[in-house]
Amino acid sequence: MNLQMNIGVDDVGPYLIHSRREIIALLRRLADRHELVRMIFADGEDALATAVLEVNDDSVIIDTARDAEQVERILASDSISFDTALDRIRIAFFAKQATACLHDARPALRIALPDTMIRLQRREHYRVLSPRCSIQIAKEDGPPPVSFAVQNVSAGGLALIDDHQLLEASPGAEYTHCELQLPGAQNIVVHLCVMNCCELTLYNGRVARRLGCAFINPNAATLALVQRYVSKLERDQNARINGIA
Repeated sequence: MNLQMNIGVDDVGPYLIHSRREIIALLRRLADRHELVRMIFADGEDALATAVLEVNDDSVIIDTARDAEQVERILASDSISFDTALDRIRIAFFAKQATACLHDARPALRIALPDTMIRLQRREHYRVLSPRCSIQIAKEDGPPPVSFAVQNVSAGGLALIDDHQLLEASPGAEYTHCELQLPGAQNIVVHLCVMNCCELTLYNGRVARRLGCAFINPNAATLALVQRYVSKLERDQNARINGIA
């Protein structure tokens, strides 16, 4: 197993799934829900957003890249990592190589069914997807604030999408005046510190950068507002899952 991503734990043993039946079931749930999966290849130097298309007893069909050069790098890679989330639980799996194939008469990739998967549920704060949330960030003595979409948010921080690579993305970079806009709640000012960054190639070929950021010394009022927003989203999501909304 050649990990090209930071799993976040020193020992993944307790989180490994070895059951073939459970591995197939998890992969099929990813396919049924059309979950986005981050694929990391070319010795960890390249990544793109993909999806599981089909799961067989001995192989998995993955959506391919639209860029021919990226496809070549994927096919030449001898270690490929996949990272996603399912029901608030992080899922990771790995392949030694991928081969080109067709799925519904369209180009796709085939990998062997993984021998193991990692199912990791280690979060200090519950994090929810927040497609309607945004944040404005202003640089000191710089141009007017720029708005960024927020992918998910928790009481501990958020992940934002920097489409045009305007922000300093090095771990430790700080942004002191950030106005977080929560739908249905008052806007709040937070201090962010960049914890991690990754680049994803979307289906249309555009490259987007995702910055994972932590809140720095948030006050009690800020934490209460964020937690209320997160709790509301959680209730809404659970209602949709249970078919009552």
